[in-house]
Amino acid sequence: MCAKATMEEFEALLNESLTIDTPEEGSVVKGKVIAIEAGQAIIDVGYKMEGRVDLKEFANPGEAPSIAVGDEVEVYLDRVENARGEASISREKARREEAWDRLEKAYAAEERVEGAIFGRVKGGFTVDLGGAVAFLPGSQVDVRPVRDAGPLMGLKQPFQILKMDRRRGNIVVSRRAILEESRAEQRAEVIANLSEGQTVEGVVKNITEYGAFVDLGGVDGLLHVTDMAWRRVNHPSEILSIGETVKVQVVKINKETHRISLGMKQLQADPWDTVADKFPIGSVHTGRVTNITDYGAFVELEAGVEGLVHVSEMSWTKKNVHPGKIVSTSQEVDVMVLEIDEAKRRVSLGLKQTMRNPWEVFAETHPVGTVIEGEVKNITEFGLFVGLEGDIDGMVHLSDISWDTRGEEAIQDFRKGDVVKAVVQEVDIEKERISLSIKALENDAMAEAVEGVKRGSVITVAVTAIEDGGIEVEYNGMKSFIRRSDLARDRQDQRPERFQVGDKVDVRVTNIDTKTRRLGLSIKAREIAEEKEAVEQYGSSDSGASLGDILGAALKGRN
Repeated sequence: MCAKATMEEFEALLNESLTIDTPEEGSVVKGKVIAIEAGQAIIDVGYKMEGRVDLKEFANPGEAPSIAVGDEVEVYLDRVENARGEASISREKARREEAWDRLEKAYAAEERVEGAIFGRVKGGFTVDLGGAVAFLPGSQVDVRPVRDAGPLMGLKQPFQILKMDRRRGNIVVSRRAILEESRAEQRAEVIANLSEGQTVEGVVKNITEYGAFVDLGGVDGLLHVTDMAWRRVNHPSEILSIGETVKVQVVKINKETHRISLGMKQLQADPWDTVADKFPIGSVHTGRVTNITDYGAFVELEAGVEGLVHVSEMSWTKKNVHPGKIVSTSQEVDVMVLEIDEAKRRVSLGLKQTMRNPWEVFAETHPVGTVIEGEVKNITEFGLFVGLEGDIDGMVHLSDISWDTRGEEAIQDFRKGDVVKAVVQEVDIEKERISLSIKALENDAMAEAVEGVKRGSVITVAVTAIEDGGIEVEYNGMKSFIRRSDLARDRQDQRPERFQVGDKVDVRVTNIDTKTRRLGLSIKAREIAEEKEAVEQYGSSDSGASLGDILGAALKGRN
């Protein structure tokens, strides 16, 4: 009876054991640490199976393993039995499976996860997320490039999962996203406590060509180069340095973008408030050239007040010259205030107004009729330009070169660089013109020759040459030509051969041409005039007297 009962109990226990399924390979099972030896933990996973796990698999990156006999742990069952008859188990794979489950939930909920950077790889770092290894790109470490990541290694800190693929075992995380989020919260808090016009202190964090970034205690503001000082600042480094504490005014806050504009000059008195009183129109001041452009030069009258000397106001004489050839940067110059536009904050200055007008000076020192000497600077189709005192030019027109030679021919005798003398004919200060004359150095031979002679006068000339078309005659050294048709009243007497060189002949002046410098002479006109005069005095042919009688009477009357 007893034996039968024992067999039944054994059979029941056997059936019970057969109903318990052996755990599947590739699953996570619970086990108990029963011993630690030779750097390994011996774990009983039940089902009469034991396995070994290296102690390092129980350690977090950078930490010592924390495991003791009696601890219950979860391990990953690779194989039920290996070559040594033991279960092949892994704590690391169990942690990885556990971590993936946890991370997938966090990724779906867009929650932060905790991890520690433990290694450096190409393009970034490796992060332990409690059993799963993730990749941290270098660009996602911080909001600014990190040169030394040493202080961050092994430090537990939050990360944001950007991407994960369990099948491929890829996880990409970001530390920068966490920092930006917290920074945004901090910025919002700081900005909420700021107001436009408020004066605050900050530390210069970075300097660029266009300004400086100032840390206001968790939020950066831009101090633009134009808001650093009322004067011209070429580069922010002239007045600021990184790490310097500065006092600034909040100029503008953009609540949407969280951008803050700062200013330093706003804490100083605006020099433009007193410009009109300090620099009245017409006053002369000494300033410093700060900038040179194609259209003029900027001159600083005082800190924060600059004026423009337009190229047209730089020199009396240099009209088409680049301003850089008249003044240089940092040069001190005297300028006159020409105009002030306070609304546009502009001052128009004049450089030439501080010097006397050279045309006025020339007019005072060289009145009309003065003989000057100068170098031929230029030759044009209408005359010569002669360099004069005061760096100005005078012009000798073609018609003022020679008395006797046409201007087009006379100008051929001159070359650039020739030194010539001339007489001042006119000085037009307003038009900045000086008229000179070379021919005025000599008396006009024609004017002297025909002095007292006018049109209709009868003069005596000497025949100098006989030609087919007429005769050449001379009067007081001036030559003229009488055409054949003007040699006599009667056609039969209009013969040049009836005259001889040296003959004295009375002629009537019909024209005085100062341009061609010729006298118009006619024997025929003289005879007609004499006939008319005789008829008027001694009778007319209408009364019955013959022309011969009348002329004879006139001749007798003269005798």
